Amino acid sequence: MNRSSSGLSLSKALVGFLHTKAAEGLSDRTLTNYEFRLKQWIDFSGDPRVEAVTPQDIRKYLVWLRTDYRPRRYNGDQSPLSPKTIRNAYITLSSFFTQRTETEFRRRFRMRRPTARRDRAIILMLLDTGVRASELCTLRVGDVDLRTGRVEIRHGPSGGAKGGKGRIVFLGRTARRSVWRHLAERADGDDQKAPLFTGRGARSLTRDSLRLLVKSIAARAGVENCFPHRFRHTFAITYLRCGGDILTLQAILGHSTLEMVRRYARIAEVDIAEAHRRASPTDNWRL
Repeated sequence: MNRSSSGLSLSKALVGFLHTKAAEGLSDRTLTNYEFRLKQWIDFSGDPRVEAVTPQDIRKYLVWLRTDYRPRRYNGDQSPLSPKTIRNAYITLSSFFTQRTETEFRRRFRMRRPTARRDRAIILMLLDTGVRASELCTLRVGDVDLRTGRVEIRHGPSGGAKGGKGRIVFLGRTARRSVWRHLAERADGDDQKAPLFTGRGARSLTRDSLRLLVKSIAARAGVENCFPHRFRHTFAITYLRCGGDILTLQAILGHSTLEMVRRYARIAEVDIAEAHRRASPTDNWRL
């Protein structure tokens, strides 16, 4: 199966745009306004490919808003939109295409490897969720909700969860955006049963192929002794350093006991003690 597509439709590009703006910290109200106006424009234009949109298409939409569109207001008023509202619609479209232009520019210079987007999504998912290699390799597209960041680690051998116990973990906004970019240009990116990450022959990654992939990426970055499970350790220790509690961490990692989690806690405690020794205000001020 060919897993690449000839380009993004506006509706697919909209999802990525909203993920990007959410990662930038825009308010929910602003994101809702962006989504409403852009969906309206997509309905008006017929959802073409992004590269097929012309300035004339945008002008037609703005003219329609000014002359023919009648809003449905709660008070029943159907008077034309104000010039300020139409100006805001233009700003929304401008922001959308500016984001697309910047993304394409960065991809031209940074995404040289054909698998670069997939590789970045894999690294960020390992780092942001603490999932095991076997769990990542068995994820399907439908296991990940990119709106909420919810990731279902399925129970049983098909889900890769150790001991057959499923659980829920979460992706942050940056990782969600990266996973979306990976899927957006795959022809099967909307197929809920398709593997989330594939290797040669469009087959699911195996633990061995994932290990070799991480080792290869680390070698190019000059990082030694890097393997998939190391990201799990890094996630756990960083989670505790940032104020997470060990019981929640146990649930996230899927450990049946607290023994391993307590090891992470001891490592994090040593790190905090060392940081305090270096940064103690009273010691550094020589009071």
